Amino acid sequence: MIISLNELKFYKNFDELAMDVLDMAKEFVPERLIYLTTFTEKQQIILKLSEMNASIQIDEGMVIEINETVCNRVDFDTNTPLVFEDMSKETSLDDLRKAVVGANINSYLGVPIILSNGKPFGTLCAVHTDASEFSEKSIKMLQRIANLFANYLNLERLAYRDSLTGLYNRQFLYKYFEEFSTTGGALFFLDLDGFKKINDLYGHETGDLVLREVALRLDHFIQHHKGFAVRLGGDEFIVNLVDVSSKEEISKLADYVLSRLSAWDTQLKAFNLSVSIGIVLYPPNENNTLKLLLKNADNALYRAKANGKNNYQYF
Repeated sequence: MIISLNELKFYKNFDELAMDVLDMAKEFVPERLIYLTTFTEKQQIILKLSEMNASIQIDEGMVIEINETVCNRVDFDTNTPLVFEDMSKETSLDDLRKAVVGANINSYLGVPIILSNGKPFGTLCAVHTDASEFSEKSIKMLQRIANLFANYLNLERLAYRDSLTGLYNRQFLYKYFEEFSTTGGALFFLDLDGFKKINDLYGHETGDLVLREVALRLDHFIQHHKGFAVRLGGDEFIVNLVDVSSKEEISKLADYVLSRLSAWDTQLKAFNLSVSIGIVLYPPNENNTLKLLLKNADNALYRAKANGKNNYQYF
């Protein structure tokens, strides 16, 4: 579950610490442009630069398709830095030659930044227009700096993530609506049907496995739609969707979520494990109060339960 840009905006002193990381790295590779990146499933985003460099075509906020970046070659599985001291001679980069030449980069060091859950956050990179060597000491020091930054990210992440499922938690949900509620969207309030029987008969360990699987399915869903998923607590979840264009579209998405959370193996199917959903829409450019939205969504959820479960109702 990837850290989103919205989440980073809530981290204390993120901009200041990111610049400190770049300044520290600059001490060990002083002639290079240093920058921090983060990844989504499909894109790389340039977060911070050590300084502006007119010779190198990289800017803060730049978004690059992940398959068109050198950082995509970094080995996150083994946490190994990627080093190219003369990229003009690297035949392995032929498919990226146009991008590398366009950025005017000929030497590159990319150090992986990996979160405690094993997921890649991004890279700490050092680049130059000319071919140049990277000493073993400088590589190791940038690795240590990247690890310190990852530790900071992990500590901040704990404040906004549910420890069991890795989804966002209630604190993130409230923080988001304090900052971004004017975007408008649709709030799904989900409650699992039949979950109590699983806990009673198989124990909380099995119940926790089910909750993690639900979280994985919701996270996969949200990666293909603009928004985020939250575990409120117990077997209650929130899906917040933004930029949804019509009630017809929202209904199709709700049908999909219902189908994904009712397809289980034989053992769980025996307990009719499914989900009921209460949906509330909220308009853009208005002061949408989360407390009222949750109350209205919960009202719709109650009617979905009363209507036989495994369905959704609008407020």
